[in-house]
Amino acid sequence: MKKIAVITATRAEYGLLSPVIKELHKFESTNFKVELIVTGTHLSQQYGMTVSEIDDRIDHRIPISVQSASGADISANQAETLVKFTDLFLSEKYDGIVVLGDRYEMLAVAIAAGNTHTPIFHLCGGDTTEGALDEWIRHSITKMSYLHFVTNEESRKRVIQLGEDPNRVFNYGSTSIDNVLHVADMTKVEALQSIGLEDCNYGLCTYHPVTMENGSVDEQIKEFFVALKAFPNLHFIVTKSNADQGGARINELLDNAEKEIDNLYVFTSLGVRRYLSLMKYAEFVLGNSSSGIIETPAFHVPTVNIGDRQRGRLQSESIINCEPDTNSIVVAINKAMLADFKKVCDKVISPYGDGHAAERIAKKIYEVVSADKIDLKKKFFDIRMNL
Repeated sequence: MKKIAVITATRAEYGLLSPVIKELHKFESTNFKVELIVTGTHLSQQYGMTVSEIDDRIDHRIPISVQSASGADISANQAETLVKFTDLFLSEKYDGIVVLGDRYEMLAVAIAAGNTHTPIFHLCGGDTTEGALDEWIRHSITKMSYLHFVTNEESRKRVIQLGEDPNRVFNYGSTSIDNVLHVADMTKVEALQSIGLEDCNYGLCTYHPVTMENGSVDEQIKEFFVALKAFPNLHFIVTKSNADQGGARINELLDNAEKEIDNLYVFTSLGVRRYLSLMKYAEFVLGNSSSGIIETPAFHVPTVNIGDRQRGRLQSESIINCEPDTNSIVVAINKAMLADFKKVCDKVISPYGDGHAAERIAKKIYEVVSADKIDLKKKFFDIRMNL
């Protein structure tokens, strides 16, 4: 029997993996088994215990520390992850694992897979986010992986440029577009009432640490809050930050600000269905999350992208980039609210696929694992060039 595992550590990551998990389950039989491994912030009360939002069968729960106040905390988390997942992989002997993106704990999972000769099937490689540690983590996982499922053509070329065999690099698009088409099914009133609000105009916000900058989190978030106060007639629905270094401090400041700003509403997690449904009807999406770059344009909703965290990602015309200071954020929000800019957004075509990524990814994984011809002794694919 062939057995693979899908691994998730965060709410955002699970949202992108969920369509693939469901498609993989369609192939399950006495000869092919799919397991789900849950770890990281999913199992943390501090980050909303989002394991409760997972609607797939969970086969293993691997608790790890999610403290992130310093680089030492991150390294300790990675060390713990490496040991626990090495033990798991040695015990379960998976024929492959499915991981997504760029999280620091996924780098440790990938190393554990390498040390145990476990093939890695990687989603979302080749993207670039110059303002975050995710940048080098993502490319490192790419070099450890056997199959690559990228979200766009530019990323496919980057993965090949990293020396990966083009025959194992597949541009099937982003599963986020699958979710846009199939998961965001709540009405505006239903979505708002589910968080205690009546029908209103609102912005949907997420603000993560910019982990490649040494600037003060406190200063940037203060500028963000002052900008929100300039729009008293709008409501601001904010999801808390992730477990990157500085994320806990951002969440502390959000909790404090919610007590002082009447039109600010802070949530640890909204869940994929509710989050995307709220995105669908938002006046704009604000912050520095990848969801503003990938999912939001597919809804034809404006994005105000703050700072450098997502710099380098393939972007649509519906995205307004601004600096992380009050004036720049206010100017960008005002532009996003203009009727003429809304017309621009209405015409945007997403570069991240047609909404059928998950079924293609699952089919390819099943075919490759079933063929039983994986050879982890990879040959570097050289590109002829004149330098």
